[in-house]
Amino acid sequence: MTNTTYIVIFYLFAAITVFSAAFVVFSKNVIYSAFSLLFTFFGVAALYVFLSADFIAVTQVIVYVGGILVLLLFGVMFTNKIMMTDLKTEVLNIVPGVLLLVAITGGLIYTFLTRADWFTTANELQGSVVERIGFETMSRYVLPFEMVSILLLLALIGAAFLARFDKPRKMNQK
Repeated sequence: MTNTTYIVIFYLFAAITVFSAAFVVFSKNVIYSAFSLLFTFFGVAALYVFLSADFIAVTQVIVYVGGILVLLLFGVMFTNKIMMTDLKTEVLNIVPGVLLLVAITGGLIYTFLTRADWFTTANELQGSVVERIGFETMSRYVLPFEMVSILLLLALIGAAFLARFDKPRKMNQK
């Protein structure tokens, strides 16, 4: 494929990612937001493939699409049936969100324009990326890895506690 084809495909995936992420933020229906998140996660995974980060792309699909998004959808669907709640949300804080968007976008553009050596240093990496990630995770970064696993366990326990639906107890009156 030519260089122009790669550029067109890159911008296509970038547009899918940005527009689906915007739909996640601005949609009032939680189910529609969750399904838009699916396209956002796949778009980010495709962008990782363009960056030659195949391991991170596969991890993105397995962890986020295969795990978190499915868990989110099941949680929303089951919660709706149990609690009979309306799955509509209100979009709040548009002005701070737009200001944050402009600040982050400006920072990313500045970083991109001032760092011209990214593509040359990325091609200098030797060996398997998966092997290097595994070695660094289990040697140099084993303590942060274990701390993150404990933090995720606590978050899971907290989410299960908050999602528990307790019926009001009735006093036995005689």
